[in-house]
Amino acid sequence: FKSEIKKEGLIDNYVYMKKCVESNPIVPIQKEWLENMLKLVPEALMKGRASEALVEDLIEEVTSDFVKSMKRYMVRSVLVRPPVSWLEDEGGPLPVSPEGLDYSQPWHDSYIQARNQIAENLHILHPTLRTLLDLGYSTFANILLLDLTGFRAKGPMDCESLRNDVSIGARKTEEKLMNTWYPKVINIFTKKEVLEDIKPEKLESFYNCVSTLMSNQLRDLLKRTVEGFVSLFDPEDKKWLPIFKMELTFDDEKMEFYPTFQDMQDIVGGVVDRIGETLQNVQTVHSWLSGAPTTQNLSNELPDHLVDWAVNALGDAVNLNLQGPKEHYDEYVQKYSWLIDGTAKEQIEKFQSENHTFDEYTELIEDFLNLSKEIMLLPQLAHFPMIRLDCDDLKEGLVNKVKSFANLLLNDIATKHRNENLSICCEFENIKDHALKVPDTTEEMMDLINYVETARTKGVQKLALRIQESQRRMNYFLDVFIFPPDDLELNACVLLWPQNINPVFNDNDDLIENAKRKGETELVAKREKLILEVEKATRRMEEFTEYAELERMQQYVTDVRVLQKRIQEAEDTVNFINKEEALFKWEQTKYPELDKLKVSVEPYQKFFSFILKWQRTEKRWMDGGFLDLNGESMESDVDEFFREVYKSLRFFQLKQKKEAMEKRKAAGRRSITEEKIEEDIKENPTVAMCSAVMEQIKSFKVGDPVPQDCESSSVSP
Repeated sequence: FKSEIKKEGLIDNYVYMKKCVESNPIVPIQKEWLENMLKLVPEALMKGRASEALVEDLIEEVTSDFVKSMKRYMVRSVLVRPPVSWLEDEGGPLPVSPEGLDYSQPWHDSYIQARNQIAENLHILHPTLRTLLDLGYSTFANILLLDLTGFRAKGPMDCESLRNDVSIGARKTEEKLMNTWYPKVINIFTKKEVLEDIKPEKLESFYNCVSTLMSNQLRDLLKRTVEGFVSLFDPEDKKWLPIFKMELTFDDEKMEFYPTFQDMQDIVGGVVDRIGETLQNVQTVHSWLSGAPTTQNLSNELPDHLVDWAVNALGDAVNLNLQGPKEHYDEYVQKYSWLIDGTAKEQIEKFQSENHTFDEYTELIEDFLNLSKEIMLLPQLAHFPMIRLDCDDLKEGLVNKVKSFANLLLNDIATKHRNENLSICCEFENIKDHALKVPDTTEEMMDLINYVETARTKGVQKLALRIQESQRRMNYFLDVFIFPPDDLELNACVLLWPQNINPVFNDNDDLIENAKRKGETELVAKREKLILEVEKATRRMEEFTEYAELERMQQYVTDVRVLQKRIQEAEDTVNFINKEEALFKWEQTKYPELDKLKVSVEPYQKFFSFILKWQRTEKRWMDGGFLDLNGESMESDVDEFFREVYKSLRFFQLKQKKEAMEKRKAAGRRSITEEKIEEDIKENPTVAMCSAVMEQIKSFKVGDPVPQDCESSSVSP
């Protein structure tokens, strides 16, 4: 109970004394301190009426915090506070005193022990370290490794430029520090009085403290540089945001970014690594002073958590600033991806497989050409807060792709146009060749006349319409297509054919006139030659009546066949002449002598052939094998031979009789006896041969030997 009363008395006493101390006057905050604090505020926040009000509020808040801190410092400096946490509470009723607290632990002894350890090991109160600290503050307070305000001032730059600028800027700053700050540091520790009050066994501890202080100063410089670089990408303040060059490229049928988003993140995030690589080869003071062969450098590595934070913050900022370019890229994909994903190619192949007119082709080609113009008119550059996007390569690639489709269709109709022109020229060439071909016959001449007339009235007119259509196509091609020299020559040839064909028709008229004269002359000659051939054949026919030698029957048959062949050739000539006469529209000529000759020679051909057949059959029977003979068939064949020979005999007798009567009438002999006519008949060699053959057949039939006079070389009258 007494202890509790004593404790409450102590607490009341402490509260009272605390109020007395806090009521003492406080030295106000110095103006230069406030100015130094305001230098840490970004300039962008210092401008404007609203900013001025915020600055005044900030000064009041800092002043108030300063007063509170000074009062708290005065209380802690003058009074010893019991170890009760709620004694720090300001104002209000006193809380209930907790139970079970131990106030018996002394704090003064631990304080003295800690102060001694600090004074012995950290050397933070050594004047040289204070000099080193002041040198570091004056050197590093207002500088960074990089000129962060210069990135945006340089305008759009590529990623390699950023990397190079960071490397160059960091290297220059490092060289500057090593040439200014580091020699000053070394100069501080080269003085003899620096180490006078340091015990030899504490010398290593002293230099470790120096290295730690230098490392902290350099690490703070790197840290502030990293934080300053990250602040450039603050989404709420884009005043110093760097501008990077990016391109939309068209390569291998793909639309892509160059550099890619990942490359952009790696390069921007790589700046942190490049900053962290700076000032990593600063030699410790002790190592430099000792001149040891193995140098020892300060440990200035950036903390991992700081690097991770900076990389993540930069990655998020880069992703945020790449959303605009991504949306711009998506617009291209939405509008023009069908050109490169195979859709356009399939449409063109389907269109080509169908039967479309020239105008339908040109309409589709114009659509593609208009699309290429639309793409060309798109902005070449797209500006975003962090990116200047160059779309020229993508535009050029898409335009070339569209033009390739248009050229594919153009080449298709150009090929059809070329084939059509070749067809027109070929038809004109055919007309020319046909019109200028010399006809070999009158029929060919008439066909040529009809052909040329049709070509002149109809064919050329149709070709003229096709040429007119070809000319219309040429007018279109001249604006959008470059003809090779061969096609230009072909186009000119097509257009000149209508005027070049007229001289051909004139030459054809002369050719037909000459062919007509030549054909008429040849026709007259053929007619005269035919008459001579008929007369010659008639004389040859009259020679058959004189044939009388049975052993030359084979020759007689051959002579008859030759004469028949000549008669057939004469008939063919007659048909040709009549056909020519019809073509020339002449009167048809008749040749009755030829018909009469044809009728007259037929009995002789039949008679001579039958006798030759009898002779060969008789020889086969007489010279062949006896056992091969058939009596009945032989008898039938012999009777047949006899009948045929008898018919021939009667025919020639009647013919001779008729001819004799006609001759006698022509001679004016009115009285003719039957006996005289029979006498003339018996004198005919043909009748005599018939009689002789009949005798041979009779003798063969009855089995008598053939008379010697029948086998003689001639038949006597």
